[in-house]
Amino acid sequence: MADIYMYADETGNLDMTGSKGASRYFGFGTAVFHGHHGQELWEGLRLRCDLERRGVYLPKGLHAKNDSNGTREEMFDLVRRQAPRFDATFLYKTNAYQQVKDEGQPRLYKLAWYLHFKEIVLHVTRPGDTLYVVAATLTTNRKTMDARTALAEVCTQWAQGREIVLCNWDASSAWGIQVADYGLWAVQRLLEGRECKWYEGSVAPTLRSTFMPWGKA
Repeated sequence: MADIYMYADETGNLDMTGSKGASRYFGFGTAVFHGHHGQELWEGLRLRCDLERRGVYLPKGLHAKNDSNGTREEMFDLVRRQAPRFDATFLYKTNAYQQVKDEGQPRLYKLAWYLHFKEIVLHVTRPGDTLYVVAATLTTNRKTMDARTALAEVCTQWAQGREIVLCNWDASSAWGIQVADYGLWAVQRLLEGRECKWYEGSVAPTLRSTFMPWGKA
């Protein structure tokens, strides 16, 4: 029996109307660490503190979309050395099934997590293992959607003899979520035909899957 830690972050928004501001894709990315990874957590804290010492203000932690190239350089170098397993799933919303569009944003969110999680959980765990799923809190209106419930239902469905512990946390509180964010950002840059000079050296060596069941733009 083993302990596995899966850190998850999402990308894009849930708008399927095609309106201005709607992202092309919605998806999930995960970074998986097996067993004890206290050294990695310490290294992440040390990097964040050192950046603050040098005048980089990080009250919400590291976030690839918002960080400077200098900060990205240091972050990706650490990601390369820590080498977690990366996986990513992107749903091209233009090709969403009509039923998904009719059922709305909660359906899209849960389906994206289901399609991402169902394969990876079987690759990184065995029956009897404990999987800690540390997923970033989704910023959305709880009146229309309960993201934690959607995550939990999928985790329960695919437990199959595993103990799955869901931790739905703010990204700033978990180093692993910030790592997942960086991996997902790099993969998405390549998917959208944009440059990411760190992808080949820091993400590609441990990227195990990029799943696009609805095709690409």
